Amino acid sequence: MSATAPATDTAPAHPVYEVEAHDLPVSCPGPHTPVWNLHPKVYLDVATSGSAQCPYCGSLYRLKPGARVGGH
Repeated sequence: MSATAPATDTAPAHPVYEVEAHDLPVSCPGPHTPVWNLHPKVYLDVATSGSAQCPYCGSLYRLKPGARVGGH
């Protein structure tokens, strides 16, 4: 087992995912999350504020700049 380098101040503590309006609704864990890193599925409301953080793993999901969420 190899040691990992300590996190620096410039590295984010948790992953940040930018999503488009067509990706909504957003849920975490995402479809490409490794099995060893799974947690209960939770839907995140990024449409209201532009971003949301997963309460389980801390991943941040945010709308890409310029993304527009339309209504019906």
